[in-house]
Amino acid sequence: MSSAPPPEVISLGCRLNIAESETIRALVAGRDMVVVNSCAVTNAAVKATRVAIRRARRDRPGAQIVVTGCAAQIDPAGFTAMPEVDRVVGNADKLLFSAWDTDTAVVVSDIMQVRDTAPHLAASFSAHARAFVEVQNGCDHRCTFCAIPFGRGPSRSVPAGAVVDRIAGLVAAGHREIVLTGVDLTSYGPDLPGAPTLGQLVERILHHVPALERLRLSSLDGIEIDHRLFALLTGEERIMPHIHLSLQAGDDMILKRMKRRHSRAESVDLVRRLKTARPDIAIGADLIAGFPTEDDAMFANTLALIDDCAIVHPHIFPYSPRAGTPAARMPQVAPDIRRDRAARLRHAGDSARAGWLQTLVGTTQDLLVERPGDRGHIGNFAEVLLDEPATPGDILRITITAATGTQLRATRETL
Repeated sequence: MSSAPPPEVISLGCRLNIAESETIRALVAGRDMVVVNSCAVTNAAVKATRVAIRRARRDRPGAQIVVTGCAAQIDPAGFTAMPEVDRVVGNADKLLFSAWDTDTAVVVSDIMQVRDTAPHLAASFSAHARAFVEVQNGCDHRCTFCAIPFGRGPSRSVPAGAVVDRIAGLVAAGHREIVLTGVDLTSYGPDLPGAPTLGQLVERILHHVPALERLRLSSLDGIEIDHRLFALLTGEERIMPHIHLSLQAGDDMILKRMKRRHSRAESVDLVRRLKTARPDIAIGADLIAGFPTEDDAMFANTLALIDDCAIVHPHIFPYSPRAGTPAARMPQVAPDIRRDRAARLRHAGDSARAGWLQTLVGTTQDLLVERPGDRGHIGNFAEVLLDEPATPGDILRITITAATGTQLRATRETL
Protein backbone atom coordinates (compact mmCIF):
# COMPACT_ATOMS: atom_id res chain seq x y z
CA MET A 1 0.00 0.00 0.00
CA SER A 2 1.58 3.28 -1.11
CA SER A 3 1.69 6.24 1.23
CA ALA A 4 0.35 9.70 0.33
CA PRO A 5 2.86 11.98 -1.40
CA PRO A 6 4.51 14.59 0.81
CA PRO A 7 3.04 18.09 1.00
CA GLU A 8 4.26 20.63 -1.52
CA VAL A 9 4.68 24.35 -0.90
CA ILE A 10 4.89 26.58 -3.98
CA SER A 11 6.40 30.02 -3.30
CA LEU A 12 5.83 33.05 -5.48
CA GLY A 13 7.30 36.49 -4.96
CA CYS A 14 9.72 37.78 -2.36
CA ARG A 15 12.37 36.23 -0.18
CA LEU A 16 10.12 36.67 2.83
CA ASN A 17 7.59 34.36 1.18
CA ILE A 18 10.36 31.84 0.56
CA ALA A 19 11.33 31.95 4.23
CA GLU A 20 7.75 31.66 5.44
CA SER A 21 7.14 28.73 3.11
CA GLU A 22 9.63 26.68 5.09
CA THR A 23 7.68 27.27 8.30
CA ILE A 24 4.50 26.31 6.45
CA ARG A 25 6.17 23.16 5.15
CA ALA A 26 6.79 22.04 8.72
CA LEU A 27 3.24 22.94 9.81
CA VAL A 28 1.61 20.83 7.09
CA ALA A 29 3.95 17.83 7.33
CA GLY A 30 2.19 14.53 6.74
CA ARG A 31 -0.75 16.00 4.82
CA ASP A 32 -1.69 15.31 1.19
CA MET A 33 -1.68 19.03 0.42
CA VAL A 34 -0.34 21.62 -1.98
CA VAL A 35 0.06 25.11 -0.52
CA VAL A 36 0.42 28.00 -2.95
CA ASN A 37 2.08 30.90 -1.12
CA SER A 38 0.95 33.75 -3.35
CA CYS A 39 2.27 37.15 -4.36
CA ALA A 40 0.29 40.30 -5.14
CA VAL A 41 3.00 42.79 -6.05
CA THR A 42 1.70 43.02 -9.65
CA ASN A 43 -1.24 41.78 -11.66
CA ALA A 44 1.19 39.42 -13.36
CA ALA A 45 2.07 37.95 -9.95
CA VAL A 46 -1.61 37.35 -9.19
CA LYS A 47 -2.03 35.72 -12.62
CA ALA A 48 1.00 33.52 -11.91
CA THR A 49 -0.63 32.47 -8.65
CA ARG A 50 -3.78 31.37 -10.47
CA VAL A 51 -1.70 29.47 -13.03
CA ALA A 52 0.17 27.70 -10.21
CA ILE A 53 -3.12 26.72 -8.56
CA ARG A 54 -4.52 25.20 -11.74
CA ARG A 55 -1.28 23.35 -12.43
CA ALA A 56 -1.23 22.01 -8.87
CA ARG A 57 -4.74 20.61 -9.30
CA ARG A 58 -3.74 18.89 -12.54
CA ASP A 59 -0.57 17.46 -11.04
CA ARG A 60 -2.06 16.45 -7.68
CA PRO A 61 -5.78 15.74 -8.31
CA GLY A 62 -6.26 14.06 -4.94
CA ALA A 63 -4.47 16.66 -2.83
CA GLN A 64 -6.02 19.48 -0.85
CA ILE A 65 -5.15 22.79 -2.55
CA VAL A 66 -4.68 25.67 -0.10
CA VAL A 67 -3.88 29.26 -1.11
CA THR A 68 -2.15 31.66 1.24
CA GLY A 69 0.08 34.75 0.95
CA CYS A 70 -0.56 38.33 -0.11
CA ALA A 71 -2.91 37.66 -3.03
CA ALA A 72 -5.06 35.40 -0.85
CA GLN A 73 -5.10 37.98 1.95
CA ILE A 74 -6.19 40.80 -0.35
CA ASP A 75 -8.77 38.83 -2.33
CA PRO A 76 -9.88 35.75 -0.36
CA ALA A 77 -13.28 35.64 -2.09
CA GLY A 78 -11.68 35.56 -5.53
CA PHE A 79 -9.55 32.55 -4.67
CA THR A 80 -12.30 30.79 -2.75
CA ALA A 81 -14.39 30.99 -5.92
CA MET A 82 -11.79 29.04 -7.93
CA PRO A 83 -13.00 25.44 -8.34
CA GLU A 84 -9.46 24.14 -7.83
CA VAL A 85 -9.13 25.71 -4.37
CA ASP A 86 -10.15 23.86 -1.20
CA ARG A 87 -9.09 26.43 1.42
CA VAL A 88 -7.77 29.98 1.76
CA VAL A 89 -5.47 31.00 4.64
CA GLY A 90 -4.50 34.64 5.25
CA ASN A 91 -1.06 36.10 5.86
CA ALA A 92 -1.75 36.79 9.53
CA ASP A 93 -2.68 33.13 10.04
CA LYS A 94 -0.33 31.13 7.83
CA LEU A 95 2.42 30.67 10.42
CA LEU A 96 -0.02 29.43 13.08
CA PHE A 97 -0.57 25.70 13.57
CA SER A 98 -4.25 26.35 14.36
CA ALA A 99 -4.85 27.66 10.83
CA TRP A 100 -3.77 24.32 9.35
CA ASP A 101 -5.37 22.09 11.99
CA THR A 102 -8.92 22.94 10.94
CA ASP A 103 -11.30 22.24 8.07
CA THR A 104 -12.57 25.83 7.95
CA ALA A 105 -12.62 26.87 4.28
CA VAL A 106 -11.51 30.47 4.84
CA VAL A 107 -9.13 31.49 7.64
CA VAL A 108 -8.33 35.13 6.96
CA SER A 109 -7.91 37.56 9.86
CA ASP A 110 -7.93 41.36 9.58
CA ILE A 111 -4.28 41.97 8.73
CA MET A 112 -4.55 45.68 9.52
CA GLN A 113 -5.27 44.84 13.16
CA VAL A 114 -2.13 42.74 13.61
CA ARG A 115 0.31 44.41 16.00
CA ASP A 116 2.38 41.59 17.46
CA THR A 117 5.69 40.42 16.11
CA ALA A 118 5.92 37.23 14.13
CA PRO A 119 5.11 34.28 16.44
CA HIS A 120 7.37 32.05 14.35
CA LEU A 121 10.73 33.04 13.00
CA ALA A 122 10.61 31.81 9.45
CA ALA A 123 13.81 30.32 8.13
CA SER A 124 14.99 28.92 4.87
CA PHE A 125 15.51 25.48 3.42
CA SER A 126 17.25 23.17 5.87
CA ALA A 127 19.14 21.51 3.01
CA HIS A 128 20.61 24.75 1.67
CA ALA A 129 23.78 26.51 2.70
CA ARG A 130 21.95 29.84 2.86
CA ALA A 131 19.10 30.56 5.30
CA PHE A 132 16.55 33.39 5.23
CA VAL A 133 15.42 34.75 8.58
CA GLU A 134 12.39 37.01 8.94
CA VAL A 135 13.06 39.94 11.26
CA GLN A 136 10.31 42.34 10.14
CA ASN A 137 6.90 42.15 8.50
CA GLY A 138 4.34 44.64 7.20
CA CYS A 139 4.71 48.22 6.01
CA ASP A 140 3.49 51.58 7.30
CA HIS A 141 4.23 53.47 4.07
CA ARG A 142 1.70 54.01 1.33
CA CYS A 143 3.47 54.13 -2.01
CA THR A 144 0.77 54.93 -4.53
CA PHE A 145 1.41 51.86 -6.69
CA CYS A 146 1.60 49.25 -3.92
CA ALA A 147 -1.06 46.92 -2.52
CA ILE A 148 1.33 44.98 -0.30
CA PRO A 149 0.51 46.85 2.97
CA PHE A 150 -3.03 45.50 2.60
CA GLY A 151 -1.60 42.01 2.26
CA ARG A 152 0.98 42.28 5.04
CA GLY A 153 -0.48 44.78 7.49
CA PRO A 154 1.38 47.33 9.66
CA SER A 155 5.12 47.20 10.26
CA ARG A 156 6.19 45.00 13.15
CA SER A 157 9.57 43.70 14.24
CA VAL A 158 10.96 40.56 15.84
CA PRO A 159 12.86 41.23 19.10
CA ALA A 160 16.62 41.14 18.64
CA GLY A 161 17.14 38.40 21.23
CA ALA A 162 14.84 36.04 19.36
CA VAL A 163 16.59 36.84 16.07
CA VAL A 164 20.02 36.18 17.58
CA ASP A 165 18.89 32.87 19.08
CA ARG A 166 17.37 31.76 15.76
CA ILE A 167 20.49 32.64 13.79
CA ALA A 168 22.76 30.97 16.33
CA GLY A 169 20.71 27.79 15.94
CA LEU A 170 20.90 27.92 12.15
CA VAL A 171 24.66 28.46 12.21
CA ALA A 172 25.07 25.57 14.65
CA ALA A 173 23.05 23.44 12.22
CA GLY A 174 25.55 24.16 9.45
CA HIS A 175 24.31 27.24 7.61
CA ARG A 176 27.20 29.36 6.39
CA GLU A 177 25.21 32.41 5.26
CA ILE A 178 22.15 34.18 6.70
CA VAL A 179 19.90 36.61 4.84
CA LEU A 180 17.77 38.99 6.92
CA THR A 181 14.36 39.49 5.30
CA GLY A 182 11.34 41.72 5.76
CA VAL A 183 8.67 43.55 3.83
CA ASP A 184 10.25 46.91 4.72
CA LEU A 185 13.49 45.79 6.34
CA THR A 186 14.94 49.23 7.06
CA SER A 187 11.86 50.13 9.14
CA TYR A 188 12.93 47.53 11.71
CA GLY A 189 12.64 48.48 15.36
CA PRO A 190 10.41 51.46 16.23
CA ASP A 191 7.66 49.18 17.57
CA LEU A 192 10.05 47.45 20.01
CA PRO A 193 11.14 48.66 23.47
CA GLY A 194 13.95 51.15 23.10
CA ALA A 195 13.25 51.54 19.37
CA PRO A 196 16.36 49.71 18.10
CA THR A 197 17.45 50.27 14.52
CA LEU A 198 18.35 47.74 11.83
CA GLY A 199 21.99 48.70 12.29
CA GLN A 200 21.80 47.90 16.00
CA LEU A 201 20.20 44.55 15.21
CA VAL A 202 23.00 43.71 12.78
CA GLU A 203 25.61 44.70 15.37
CA ARG A 204 24.02 42.36 17.91
CA ILE A 205 23.91 39.48 15.45
CA LEU A 206 27.58 39.88 14.52
CA HIS A 207 28.63 40.24 18.17
CA HIS A 208 26.60 37.38 19.63
CA VAL A 209 27.00 34.90 16.76
CA PRO A 210 30.76 35.02 16.08
CA ALA A 211 30.56 31.74 14.13
CA LEU A 212 28.34 33.37 11.48
CA GLU A 213 30.55 33.68 8.42
CA ARG A 214 28.37 35.56 5.92
CA LEU A 215 25.44 37.93 6.44
CA ARG A 216 23.25 39.52 3.77
CA LEU A 217 20.39 41.98 3.96
CA SER A 218 17.44 41.82 1.59
CA SER A 219 15.96 44.90 -0.11
CA LEU A 220 16.69 48.21 1.65
CA ASP A 221 15.06 51.63 1.44
CA GLY A 222 18.09 53.84 0.85
CA ILE A 223 16.61 56.87 2.62
CA GLU A 224 16.58 54.87 5.88
CA ILE A 225 20.22 53.76 5.77
CA ASP A 226 21.63 55.67 8.75
CA HIS A 227 25.27 56.21 9.69
CA ARG A 228 25.47 53.03 11.78
CA LEU A 229 24.05 50.79 9.04
CA PHE A 230 26.17 52.52 6.37
CA ALA A 231 29.32 51.85 8.39
CA LEU A 232 28.41 48.18 8.71
CA LEU A 233 27.59 47.76 5.02
CA THR A 234 30.91 49.29 3.99
CA GLY A 235 33.26 48.25 6.78
CA GLU A 236 32.20 44.84 8.07
CA GLU A 237 33.75 41.98 6.11
CA ARG A 238 31.18 39.44 7.31
CA ILE A 239 28.45 41.48 5.59
CA MET A 240 28.56 40.57 1.93
CA PRO A 241 29.39 43.36 -0.58
CA HIS A 242 25.94 43.39 -2.15
CA ILE A 243 23.07 45.75 -1.51
CA HIS A 244 19.64 45.78 -3.14
CA LEU A 245 17.90 49.16 -3.11
CA SER A 246 14.22 49.91 -3.50
CA LEU A 247 14.70 52.76 -5.99
CA GLN A 248 11.61 52.28 -8.24
CA ALA A 249 12.34 55.26 -10.51
CA GLY A 250 14.99 57.77 -11.50
CA ASP A 251 12.81 60.83 -12.12
CA ASP A 252 11.91 63.20 -9.29
CA MET A 253 8.36 63.91 -10.46
CA ILE A 254 7.60 60.20 -10.81
CA LEU A 255 9.12 59.55 -7.39
CA LYS A 256 6.81 62.18 -5.89
CA ARG A 257 3.80 60.68 -7.63
CA MET A 258 4.83 57.28 -6.32
CA LYS A 259 5.02 58.86 -2.84
CA ARG A 260 8.57 57.70 -2.41
CA ARG A 261 10.65 59.49 0.20
CA HIS A 262 13.91 59.93 -1.71
CA SER A 263 15.05 61.98 -4.68
CA ARG A 264 17.10 60.90 -7.65
CA ALA A 265 20.10 62.85 -6.38
CA GLU A 266 19.90 61.13 -2.99
CA SER A 267 20.01 57.70 -4.64
CA VAL A 268 22.99 58.61 -6.81
CA ASP A 269 24.82 60.12 -3.84
CA LEU A 270 24.15 57.07 -1.66
CA VAL A 271 25.61 54.72 -4.26
CA ARG A 272 28.60 57.03 -4.78
CA ARG A 273 29.31 56.99 -1.04
CA LEU A 274 28.84 53.21 -0.79
CA LYS A 275 31.22 52.48 -3.65
CA THR A 276 33.77 55.03 -2.44
CA ALA A 277 33.85 53.36 0.96
CA ARG A 278 33.68 49.79 -0.42
CA PRO A 279 34.58 49.68 -4.13
CA ASP A 280 33.66 46.01 -4.59
CA ILE A 281 30.07 46.46 -3.40
CA ALA A 282 27.53 45.40 -6.05
CA ILE A 283 24.29 47.33 -6.43
CA GLY A 284 20.90 45.81 -7.15
CA ALA A 285 17.68 47.76 -7.51
CA ASP A 286 13.96 47.53 -8.18
CA LEU A 287 12.81 49.73 -11.07
CA ILE A 288 9.28 50.24 -12.43
CA ALA A 289 8.76 51.06 -16.11
CA GLY A 290 5.75 52.98 -17.37
CA PHE A 291 4.39 54.41 -14.12
CA PRO A 292 1.31 56.60 -14.73
CA THR A 293 2.12 60.01 -16.30
CA GLU A 294 5.68 58.89 -17.19
CA ASP A 295 6.74 60.59 -20.43
CA ASP A 296 9.81 59.93 -22.56
CA ALA A 297 12.01 62.36 -20.62
CA MET A 298 10.96 60.92 -17.27
CA PHE A 299 11.67 57.40 -18.52
CA ALA A 300 15.07 58.54 -19.81
CA ASN A 301 15.95 59.62 -16.26
CA THR A 302 15.12 56.14 -14.97
CA LEU A 303 17.03 54.48 -17.80
CA ALA A 304 20.09 56.61 -17.01
CA LEU A 305 19.89 55.55 -13.37
CA ILE A 306 21.27 52.12 -14.29
CA ASP A 307 24.59 53.74 -15.19
CA ASP A 308 24.41 56.54 -12.63
CA CYS A 309 23.88 54.04 -9.78
CA ALA A 310 26.03 51.24 -11.27
CA ILE A 311 23.10 48.81 -11.08
CA VAL A 312 24.30 45.30 -11.95
CA HIS A 313 21.51 43.29 -10.28
CA PRO A 314 18.40 44.95 -11.78
CA HIS A 315 14.89 43.79 -10.96
CA ILE A 316 12.61 45.34 -13.57
CA PHE A 317 8.81 45.55 -13.42
CA PRO A 318 6.47 47.00 -16.03
CA TYR A 319 3.95 49.06 -14.04
CA SER A 320 0.86 47.05 -13.14
CA PRO A 321 -2.25 48.95 -11.92
CA ARG A 322 -3.48 47.42 -8.67
CA ALA A 323 -7.14 47.96 -7.82
CA GLY A 324 -7.69 50.35 -4.92
CA THR A 325 -4.30 52.05 -5.16
CA PRO A 326 -4.00 55.78 -5.95
CA ALA A 327 -1.77 55.13 -8.97
CA ALA A 328 -4.51 53.07 -10.61
CA ARG A 329 -6.60 56.27 -10.81
CA MET A 330 -3.83 58.32 -12.41
CA PRO A 331 -3.50 58.80 -16.21
CA GLN A 332 -2.09 55.50 -17.43
CA VAL A 333 0.76 54.84 -19.85
CA ALA A 334 -0.33 52.54 -22.69
CA PRO A 335 0.48 48.85 -22.00
CA ASP A 336 2.62 48.47 -25.12
CA ILE A 337 4.72 51.47 -24.08
CA ARG A 338 5.09 50.02 -20.57
CA ARG A 339 6.29 46.73 -22.02
CA ASP A 340 8.70 48.46 -24.40
CA ARG A 341 10.21 50.57 -21.62
CA ALA A 342 10.58 47.54 -19.37
CA ALA A 343 12.40 45.73 -22.19
CA ARG A 344 14.73 48.70 -22.67
CA LEU A 345 15.48 48.80 -18.95
CA ARG A 346 16.20 45.05 -18.95
CA HIS A 347 18.49 45.42 -21.95
CA ALA A 348 20.42 48.24 -20.26
CA GLY A 349 20.59 46.26 -17.03
CA ASP A 350 21.78 43.13 -18.84
CA SER A 351 24.48 45.13 -20.61
CA ALA A 352 25.65 46.68 -17.34
CA ARG A 353 25.70 43.27 -15.69
CA ALA A 354 27.66 41.68 -18.55
CA GLY A 355 30.27 44.43 -18.45
CA TRP A 356 30.61 44.13 -14.69
CA LEU A 357 31.02 40.35 -14.83
CA GLN A 358 33.86 40.78 -17.33
CA THR A 359 35.74 42.90 -14.78
CA LEU A 360 35.72 39.94 -12.38
CA VAL A 361 37.52 37.56 -14.75
CA GLY A 362 40.94 36.68 -13.34
CA THR A 363 40.05 37.60 -9.77
CA THR A 364 39.99 35.24 -6.81
CA GLN A 365 36.79 35.05 -4.79
CA ASP A 366 35.13 33.09 -1.99
CA LEU A 367 32.25 30.96 -3.26
CA LEU A 368 29.43 29.53 -1.16
CA VAL A 369 28.58 26.25 -2.89
CA GLU A 370 24.85 25.66 -3.24
CA ARG A 371 22.69 22.89 -4.61
CA PRO A 372 23.45 21.49 -7.12
CA GLY A 373 27.08 21.34 -6.07
CA ASP A 374 28.59 22.86 -9.20
CA ARG A 375 27.36 26.41 -8.62
CA GLY A 376 26.86 29.13 -6.04
CA HIS A 377 27.26 32.85 -5.38
CA ILE A 378 30.29 34.90 -4.44
CA GLY A 379 30.10 37.80 -2.01
CA ASN A 380 28.81 40.33 -4.55
CA PHE A 381 26.03 37.85 -5.46
CA ALA A 382 27.35 37.07 -8.92
CA GLU A 383 26.38 33.53 -9.83
CA VAL A 384 29.27 31.16 -10.51
CA LEU A 385 29.41 27.80 -12.29
CA LEU A 386 32.30 25.64 -11.11
CA ASP A 387 34.30 23.48 -13.49
CA GLU A 388 33.79 20.49 -11.18
CA PRO A 389 31.24 19.57 -8.49
CA ALA A 390 31.84 20.45 -4.85
CA THR A 391 30.03 19.84 -1.59
CA PRO A 392 27.02 22.12 -0.97
CA GLY A 393 27.67 24.30 2.04
CA ASP A 394 31.42 24.55 1.47
CA ILE A 395 33.05 27.96 1.07
CA LEU A 396 35.78 27.64 -1.55
CA ARG A 397 38.53 29.91 -2.79
CA ILE A 398 38.08 30.11 -6.56
CA THR A 399 39.55 31.85 -9.59
CA ILE A 400 37.14 33.36 -12.10
CA THR A 401 38.06 32.08 -15.56
CA ALA A 402 35.29 33.43 -17.83
CA ALA A 403 32.08 35.45 -17.98
CA THR A 404 29.12 34.42 -20.12
CA GLY A 405 27.04 37.60 -19.80
CA THR A 406 24.78 36.30 -17.04
CA GLN A 407 27.11 34.01 -15.11
CA LEU A 408 30.74 33.47 -14.21
CA ARG A 409 32.76 30.31 -14.66
CA ALA A 410 35.49 29.40 -12.22
CA THR A 411 38.03 26.82 -11.15
CA ARG A 412 38.77 25.81 -7.62
CA GLU A 413 42.11 26.98 -6.26
CA THR A 414 44.44 24.19 -5.18
CA LEU A 415 46.48 24.41 -2.03
